[in-house]
Amino acid sequence: MKQENELRAFGKLISSIASGYTMSRQESYDAYRQVILDLQPELQQGAFLAAHLMRKPTTEELSGAWDALDRHDTAKIVVDIPGPVCDIVGTGSDQLKTLNCSSPAALIAAACGLPIAKKGARLVTGVSGASDIFESLGINLDHPLEQAALSLRETGICYLPGEAFLKSGWARLIGSMRFTSAFNILGPLTRPCAQNNCAVIGAYSPEIAVQMIDILSEIGMPAALSPYGMAEGFDPSLGMDEFSLCGPTRVVELRNGVISTYEVTPEDFGLKTAPFEEIASMKSADANAAVVMEVLQAKREGAAADFFSMNAAAALYVAGMAADYRQASDMARDALARGAAWEKFEAMRQYQGINALTEC
Repeated sequence: MKQENELRAFGKLISSIASGYTMSRQESYDAYRQVILDLQPELQQGAFLAAHLMRKPTTEELSGAWDALDRHDTAKIVVDIPGPVCDIVGTGSDQLKTLNCSSPAALIAAACGLPIAKKGARLVTGVSGASDIFESLGINLDHPLEQAALSLRETGICYLPGEAFLKSGWARLIGSMRFTSAFNILGPLTRPCAQNNCAVIGAYSPEIAVQMIDILSEIGMPAALSPYGMAEGFDPSLGMDEFSLCGPTRVVELRNGVISTYEVTPEDFGLKTAPFEEIASMKSADANAAVVMEVLQAKREGAAADFFSMNAAAALYVAGMAADYRQASDMARDALARGAAWEKFEAMRQYQGINALTEC
């Protein structure tokens, strides 16, 4: 009888949300806890996630959902690293599908001396996610998280697949979901690295950028950027979850509790605006990975290299390693040109690759 009552209560909540009801942070925590821990039938879980996103979750509701994800589903690594530890990630679900950017940007930023705990997952709505790219480049996604901790400690960078650190709930859901949900917002906000204290988190809409920064402020993140990039010749509602090389980027910045919003252009990075077609996604994960590899090996210049560098520059800027975007961009492009980004990947592959070294 208790189980039937819980099922009916959750079903009633779904109907209420679909009709416009707003949950408290505690109510949202409890609802998402039931989804994450698989305490409701899959049909009710899917209906809840769809209804909540369509009704547009509030920041308070998303904070409650983040609480549930962090407490019940996020495994942690702990590495003793002084100073900033950054992450570069995006929500996905953006309309303009680009080459995978956060993965090479993370390697370029790490090559500049910024420790990076990069998280990601397989594709949900695009051609390839970060896990697909790293797997194509020879990273073993099945390694235990201890290998990522070892890589971060020894090389200054690691990759944390959501399939590994999200213990059961989100990993289970994302394996079967092909629609956008609150988890697209929450996934990039997870903190599997306890030392992570700054981040660049791209958003699929300007409104989501604001919400994510509000949540990060709520949970005590010292510094973060959330970009929403646009492209010249396209409707502004069609954007990308990265800094754009094709037009202006709307940025929401968090710095020591203060939130500001502004726009930047490629010229602010010392770069030229390029047509969207020059950074558009290829048709497969392997093709995207091939472009990433060519750029990291300094065999491919032009728009793709500039696109990756400007997003690496954002990480350097938010971490306080550069005074502005232009200085950070110069640092990133220099690291790329001298092959330091590929050297960083080779070092990471020693610990997280197919034939990786393991902790004795």
